Amino acid sequence: MSAAVLPKHVAAVIRYQKDPLRALEMFSSVKTEDGYKHNLLTYKCMVEKLGFFGEFEAMENIVAETRQNLDNALLEGVYIAAMRNYGKRRKVQEAVDVFERMDFYGCEPTLFSYNVIMNILVENGHFNQAHKVYMRLKDKGIAPDVYTHTIRIKSFCRTSRPHAALRLLYNMPAQGCEFNSVAYCTVIGGFYDGDYKMEAYELFDKMLQLDIVPEVTTFNKLIHVLCKKGDIEESEILLDKVLKRGVVPNLFTFNIFIQGFCKKGFLDHAAKMLESVTSEGLSPDVVTYNTLICGLCKKSKVIEAENYMNKMVNSGIRPDAFTYNTIVNGYCKVNMVQKADKVLLDAVFRGFVPDEFTYCSLIYGLCEDGEIERAVSLFNEAGEKGIKTSVILYNTLIKGFCRQGLIFEALQLMNEMQEKGCSPDIWTYNLIINSMCKLGCLVDATTLMNDAMTKGFLPDIFTFNTLIDGYCKQLKIGEALQIVDTMWEHEITPDIITYNIILDGLCKSSNLDNVFDTFKAMREKGCLPNVITYNILIESSCKARKFSRAMEFLDEMQQNGVFPDIVTFGTLINGFCENGDVDEAYGLFGRMEKHFGISPTLAIYNILINAFSERLNMEMGVKLFQEMGGKCEFSPDNYTYRCMIDGFCKTGDIDSGFRFLIENVTKGFVPSFTTFGRVLNCLCVKNRLSEAVEIVYLMVQKGFVPEVVNTIFESDKREIAAPKIVVEDLLKKSHITYYAYELLYDAVRDKKLKKKTRRKIISGS
Repeated sequence: MSAAVLPKHVAAVIRYQKDPLRALEMFSSVKTEDGYKHNLLTYKCMVEKLGFFGEFEAMENIVAETRQNLDNALLEGVYIAAMRNYGKRRKVQEAVDVFERMDFYGCEPTLFSYNVIMNILVENGHFNQAHKVYMRLKDKGIAPDVYTHTIRIKSFCRTSRPHAALRLLYNMPAQGCEFNSVAYCTVIGGFYDGDYKMEAYELFDKMLQLDIVPEVTTFNKLIHVLCKKGDIEESEILLDKVLKRGVVPNLFTFNIFIQGFCKKGFLDHAAKMLESVTSEGLSPDVVTYNTLICGLCKKSKVIEAENYMNKMVNSGIRPDAFTYNTIVNGYCKVNMVQKADKVLLDAVFRGFVPDEFTYCSLIYGLCEDGEIERAVSLFNEAGEKGIKTSVILYNTLIKGFCRQGLIFEALQLMNEMQEKGCSPDIWTYNLIINSMCKLGCLVDATTLMNDAMTKGFLPDIFTFNTLIDGYCKQLKIGEALQIVDTMWEHEITPDIITYNIILDGLCKSSNLDNVFDTFKAMREKGCLPNVITYNILIESSCKARKFSRAMEFLDEMQQNGVFPDIVTFGTLINGFCENGDVDEAYGLFGRMEKHFGISPTLAIYNILINAFSERLNMEMGVKLFQEMGGKCEFSPDNYTYRCMIDGFCKTGDIDSGFRFLIENVTKGFVPSFTTFGRVLNCLCVKNRLSEAVEIVYLMVQKGFVPEVVNTIFESDKREIAAPKIVVEDLLKKSHITYYAYELLYDAVRDKKLKKKTRRKIISGS
């Protein structure tokens, strides 16, 4: 190498060399040249290059060499480069160590170094330590600048103290610092993040009134906060304001909006935003497409996502591993594994190498399709292709086995992974324990949990709740409570899900006193009830016919800020109806919509219609039936018609009963033979044989017949025999009386009546 090579030339080569180790090799070899010496510039470039690529050991060696060869008082830039590199990799302690060594080696940190280390600490959530660094800065007599204050503002906002951040912002001029857009936008973002929307909006307006207009990069950080919270509408309002002030959005701005639209499920808006990128003179990149593709796949619109991948390729943008994995995973989740295979085949042809995520997606999809053998084959293939069979890969196949009920195979695989040096994690145990509980193998599940604890795996609350739920479903409340005791022994505090499971189990076993005692203990432990808790308490009270207590729970819910739901009112209305207090139930039905804004469901209408029908109040039954059809999103179902028909028959209104039965069949429902029998009995009592025979022939026409009818292959014989067989079967199963049977048996053989009935049915159909 010529002696004319200067440090600036070496620095340029280091910057443009993509391989850090090759850059280091060149850096080392150039030292042997006569007359050449590295200077501060080359050392700093080498430190930045190695640190950027995570080659920290080599970076530390260069820092040590720099200290030996240069004046330590001049090395602040080198130390700052090392700190920043550690910070980017979240190696906070290492960054702090570099900062502490500066003083030791005779390099006095300036405000610049303090700002860098404070920012690293704040970005990684070490807020108290950042404050200590700030106090140390003050003790040294160093005056904070605008960047110092902005870092402190960020710290306040990250710890949910935006009002303190605002006070610091307003105090900046007194500290000799001018307001800037970064400080303002940090506080505004803190207010938005803390749901102080009005204060944030007003502060944004005030910033613009002061002619402080954020640069696009600063503005992007602000709208990113909003889009993460799903407030895309507010982001659009702010964008409109800064556009009028001359701010030009960049590609990152569009990417943020596309991500926000996808998060809200506004996929059409996201697609239009992608189209508008090009109209603004920008070119979408792989991140732009990936954001939309990911949003589409999350909403199961995988075919559309693949179309965008093809557009991406056609526009000259190369899909990356994230693109392919997202689409493969999307197809697998919607049970379209063949499409996933095709995408993967094309991807491999384009140079994509399947990774662990790819195999996990395919194994999951194959297991969901029941193709266990192929899933196992793919699992083995992953190992053969050099992919380390990690706990994630094992858990994916174990999950597939468990979902197919193959517990023995799942246990075998868990043993195999330990033999191969891959330790199961708590999620491995959770998968198998949950599956055992679903199959009712609670003793085995408990044994496995104890085995996990023996091996040093402390079960999480999900594992405990799974077991407790299994025991409660079998009404083994004692065993469930033993598991709760085990939780306390291991310092795992039961949560609201735990208590709700126990309360529901006690409710199902009709143990009312224990339900209330457990509820009291839950509150004493500081666990706040939710709507599910109150619904269980209300159900227990209704079962015990303690309706005043049930209503007290309804009032207590509102006092505690817990809003009742449709289950709450359904339980209460059903309880009152079963107790015969239909008027109270109907009053609650009115309050539900009027005072709570909860629209009734089909099930609640059916409960009330059945209750009024049983009490022969068909006027109210008809009113509710008509109300359903008039203002509800749903129509009466088979059960609704059955209740109405039963009520009409009991009250002797056979005309309405007959009409509702015909309407029921016409709408495609299948009435029970009991319902048919009830109407037939009433018609026969009134000697209205024409309508009765019409019903019998309607049953034959619609196929509501005993199985024996279908064994008669000759149509003319079946036509004659079917009505008689239907009538005989109704008597045999006690759906009609013997009196009705005698009348019907003769009536179905009456040729004149038969012809008349046929004409009616044909004209009706």
